[in-house]
Amino acid sequence: MNLFLFRMADFLSRPPGFYFVIVAMIGSTALVPFGFTNVITYALSVVAIIITSVVLIQNYRDTAAIHAKLDEIIVSMRETRNEVVGLEHEQPEHIAAAVERLEEEADGQDRVCRETTM
Repeated sequence: MNLFLFRMADFLSRPPGFYFVIVAMIGSTALVPFGFTNVITYALSVVAIIITSVVLIQNYRDTAAIHAKLDEIIVSMRETRNEVVGLEHEQPEHIAAAVERLEEEADGQDRVCRETTM
């Protein structure tokens, strides 16, 4: 089932998938004069929910890939601390605290750099 969902997400996230949705919408609109309004409304609602889920799946894949790439960069650099690797799996409060700490360190380093260059 996962393979099917990932393939559907991949298809719908590209131009041919968008064109398919447009053609389906036009086809559905063409059926309205024949009295299929309730069926079309129901079908379009279900399709909207499915497409939203597919977009979320595609977004998850993209985000996971970006995190893996960033983790690789962090681990490969000898000067970095590896404590931020896997931070995306933590609780929101822990993430916010880590971001705040890192921003404070960056501000401190920025101030030191400016003071030494003057």
